[in-house]
Amino acid sequence: MSEPYYITTAIHYPNGRPHIGHAYEMIAADAIARFQRQAGRDVFFQTGTDEHGLKMVKTARDRGVEVRALADEMSGYFHEMSGKLNISCDRFIRTVEPEHYAASQAIWQAMQDAGDLYLDRYEGWYSVRDEAFYEEKELTDGEGGVRLSPQGTPVEWTAEETWFFRLSKYQQPLLDFYAANPDFIQPESRRNEVLRFVEGGLTDLSVSRTSFDWGVPVPDSPGHVMYVWVDALTNYLTGAGYPDATNKYWPAALHLIGKDIVRFHAVYWPAFLMSAKLPLPHKVFGHGFLLNRGEKMSKSTGNVVDPMQLAELYGVDALRYFLLRDISFGHDGTFSDEAIVARANSDLSNSFGNLAQRTLSFIAKNLGGELPADGRGDPADAELLGVIAEANAAFARAFDDLALSQALEAWMRGVFACNQYIDVQAPWALRKTDPDRMHAVLGTLVRAIRDLTVAIYPVVPASAAKLLAQLGQGETPHALLGDHGWYAAAQAEGFRIAPPTPIFPRLTIEETPAA
Repeated sequence: MSEPYYITTAIHYPNGRPHIGHAYEMIAADAIARFQRQAGRDVFFQTGTDEHGLKMVKTARDRGVEVRALADEMSGYFHEMSGKLNISCDRFIRTVEPEHYAASQAIWQAMQDAGDLYLDRYEGWYSVRDEAFYEEKELTDGEGGVRLSPQGTPVEWTAEETWFFRLSKYQQPLLDFYAANPDFIQPESRRNEVLRFVEGGLTDLSVSRTSFDWGVPVPDSPGHVMYVWVDALTNYLTGAGYPDATNKYWPAALHLIGKDIVRFHAVYWPAFLMSAKLPLPHKVFGHGFLLNRGEKMSKSTGNVVDPMQLAELYGVDALRYFLLRDISFGHDGTFSDEAIVARANSDLSNSFGNLAQRTLSFIAKNLGGELPADGRGDPADAELLGVIAEANAAFARAFDDLALSQALEAWMRGVFACNQYIDVQAPWALRKTDPDRMHAVLGTLVRAIRDLTVAIYPVVPASAAKLLAQLGQGETPHALLGDHGWYAAAQAEGFRIAPPTPIFPRLTIEETPAA
């Protein structure tokens, strides 16, 4: 029985339409999920929207609509984006679902049963934009005397009756857990930030609000709704079947999130789970931000880009490849139309796409589409297939370590090796001088192209599926990489390669309208 692998994105806050940062997180999680499926894991992939909290209330009020209507509209845009970007999620969760209310109230009750919740009065600083409470020592002064959170968002003084969670009780248990599980928080820079925060001392956390009613009601406490992060974080348990029973996928293998919400996932969330006596997730990975031409995106500067417009202009797979190839996973990265086009043309069109197109076209034209015979072999053939095997193995190792850009660098080494091989072996010249050798060269290239396509499938799934179909192949697990039994079987069945159409056409720069 295959090993379960539960991967989640953060559930996205839908007080506005999705931006490229949301798309980046979904695409990265999707590629990881597809990779793990190819590796034979039993994958459950969840994404969705986090629809409660004061920010949603204020946005709805400003727009003059009911907050549930706003949630339905905006969540719909995120769901639409997941489809257009070919996101293979097994569940798109919404926190307005009745079963999520049940899960949130169940973990609340478990924390209460542990003696970790108590009623008191809260007075302190709250950021509506972050939906987060901050201590005085974390704040800075902005223009006009405005107090700012560590994220640079304005905070306001809040005073109300609230339930508190005994976060301070879990300071040492958290530190012990981090020490025993050094890979729990990644990358290392995020781990260090969390350690400094927890070592600096934890104070009890306000976990309910009475100033608005858009949220999950606190059990047996009229007028109180749960602090949005209690509700939001519990979505991962909802997807695992809690509270009826946590299914085979819990604990989660990976929470993939933005670096600005690592504290909630690596401090508050494990503390809540410890209190509720539930297993903790295996890993929290905080990726970096996307910058538009090196600048942070904001509506005020007019540089916010709609990812669906980018995908429409340049293609979903070109966008997916660029984001995972050019941005070192875990670090901030920059994008532009020019960079997307340059990378897609360089790697996908000119290098890999052209390799596949000229190889398969040559076979279709000169061999009637028949897969080449074994022909006269040469040490260069086995050498190339060895390079491809090592490139794909390095790709798999890096991908498994969440070093996504390094994985694609390794894959490109295989592509470059194929292009060097075809230029040196020159099958077009061998057609007249040494047909027997030509067959061996072309057969070697077909095997190499197939294995490179199988490896890159998680990153460019639609394009890879089309190229595999041109070879008479479907989605292929990692276990069959380097296994060329498929080739003899296709020959025996009389399979023929039809004149191919380019999988990765060259792109030109288009004008991307700002969102």
